[in-house]
Amino acid sequence: MGVFYQREELLEVRRQWRAAGKTVVFTNGCYDILHPGHVRTLERCRALGDILVLALNSDSSVARIKGPKRPIVCETGRAALACALEAVDAVTLFDEETPRELIARLLPDILVKGSDWSHFVAGREEVEAAGGQVVLLPLEPGYSTTATVEEVLARRDRR
Repeated sequence: MGVFYQREELLEVRRQWRAAGKTVVFTNGCYDILHPGHVRTLERCRALGDILVLALNSDSSVARIKGPKRPIVCETGRAALACALEAVDAVTLFDEETPRELIARLLPDILVKGSDWSHFVAGREEVEAAGGQVVLLPLEPGYSTTATVEEVLARRDRR
């Protein structure tokens, strides 16, 4: 069961994990409507190390990226769902355009993004400069929050 941390709390516990020799894996995203693709990806992330940190986009960040009708699930709900996942050890929020600042301060040992982000991984330079590793995971085929939202709206409009 994961724990929700404010940023400064997460940075403090990161120091403890480092002192204990734990390998910290970091990933991020909106995770607006949790689906099996998310769960499998998070499980694969967790398998790369000892601790998995999931940084969720804040509600305002999701709206800036996905549009004014998103998120569907508010940040507190998304954080609660993420904390309930066995693979996730720590959850935090970020409001910036990218989590680069958070990553630069946290300096995870492994930074993970989906392969659809191979063109740009926020925090890559900072993690690699500190001796860390960046891993790109393939997306789980057949799962997309945006496609799910569009299908729900299309079904509604057909009524």
